[in-house]
Amino acid sequence: MDDKIRFDIEFQIHASPQLLYQYISTPSGLSEWFSDNVNSRGELFTFIWDGSEEKAKLLNKKSGERVKFRWIADEEDGLSCYFEIRIQVDEITKDVSLIITDFAEDDEVDESKMLWTNQISSLKQVLGSA
Repeated sequence: MDDKIRFDIEFQIHASPQLLYQYISTPSGLSEWFSDNVNSRGELFTFIWDGSEEKAKLLNKKSGERVKFRWIADEEDGLSCYFEIRIQVDEITKDVSLIITDFAEDDEVDESKMLWTNQISSLKQVLGSA
């Protein structure tokens, strides 16, 4: 049974969806802002932070639109939670947003949102849209 709570958080990004997709879907792009290093073998991605690593399975992706991962530790615990990074373009204004969907323990939701805010801030700096 899932005891993690789903949350969504949205960030405005000044970058083309095509460029943004490279940063959210490739190991080299993700290692620029999400973690210190990222390796992948097929659907299995290894994220490395300060010498520790977490493995995640790529559940699905749609070119130019979204990527969805599940941490292997959550999968082993029988949890169906995931994290998804979705690019959304407003049809009228053409504003580009990143929508993050993630799950956290009840008492860790605010901390998780802050972590995502810091990560997206790093992404904006890499893109030059800070």
